[in-house]
Amino acid sequence: MKKCLFALLSLLCFSCNVKKVSEKPKQETSNAAKNVIKPSFTSVEIDTLLSEKLSIRAICIDSNKVWYAANNGNYGYLSLNGGKNFVGNVVKDTLKLEFRSIAQTKDNIFVLSVGNPGLLYRISKDEKETQLVYQENGEKVFYDAMQFWNDKEGIAVGDPTEDCFSLITTNDGGLSWTKTSCKNLPKLADGEAFFAASNTNINIQGNKVWMVSGGKKSNVFYSDDKGKSWQVIATPIIQGSAMTGIFSADFYNENIGFATGGDYEKPNQNFGNKIITLDGGKSWSLIGENEGYGYGSCVQFVPGSNGNELVTVGASGVYYSYDQGKNWNKIADYKDLFTIRFIDAKTAIAAGNKKIIRIKFK
Repeated sequence: MKKCLFALLSLLCFSCNVKKVSEKPKQETSNAAKNVIKPSFTSVEIDTLLSEKLSIRAICIDSNKVWYAANNGNYGYLSLNGGKNFVGNVVKDTLKLEFRSIAQTKDNIFVLSVGNPGLLYRISKDEKETQLVYQENGEKVFYDAMQFWNDKEGIAVGDPTEDCFSLITTNDGGLSWTKTSCKNLPKLADGEAFFAASNTNINIQGNKVWMVSGGKKSNVFYSDDKGKSWQVIATPIIQGSAMTGIFSADFYNENIGFATGGDYEKPNQNFGNKIITLDGGKSWSLIGENEGYGYGSCVQFVPGSNGNELVTVGASGVYYSYDQGKNWNKIADYKDLFTIRFIDAKTAIAAGNKKIIRIKFK
């Protein structure tokens, strides 16, 4: 079931322009060297960890395991060091549950279903207990992403059931969840919602949180107090129809962030689909226009890359940038991956239609 694939990259080093200072030629050379941006690898090795009839859009790394949440009530984990694997299944009446959100604390995994009813389960990592901790019924219920700040405080976002986004939070380790009143949340534009593409609508850094929307309007919602108050920031990403906007975002730190998506119905359109912020999400700029991939399902920064290196998965394949998204190179031709997470700077796990793979950067 394991296979290897090597993709050699033709990557050119990018040198920043450095102003000449004739009085100090040695210092000039030193500064130029420091400003050279180059790729941190030259090839990739890929092996398949799981090949099953599952649709997997949510994964999380837990030490030497990768947990996944999937369709038909399935969830589980794969060992990354040769240990045992685990497969679980949630049965609720005659429902075919589709889990597209996953999050973790020290002792528990949480999976959240899309659609009506919205069901959130708390699963002990020792596999002994599965507990329904939140249920929401309603025609418009649809939760898209979930994250935890720490072992006590967590947050999940969903499409609007009224005139604001749906927001539920916990402060007791996920035992109970409370839905925030629309009185305390920004209003959404008509046709604005969220995409349950890869569990990356929510990004957390310290007490700060960013959430990204799409559809007829595509905004970034920012809070510096764990979701008690919110600012709304417009973005230049393509938007205006139901399947456009931001599908995924990642923050390298509190300042550098990247968001992607595009037009799901025009998967090869590679303009208007990539935006970057260098000021903590206060402003966003288009980048990589007419470069690289089209529709992007998930983006992640490479750890330890100073916010320069990015990897995306989506309809065009797996793409890599070493200059903050200005230029892109295809590193693998998988076009049915939905989500990706890094274990470390040299290893990532990606999942999608009928598979989970491991990518080693050489």
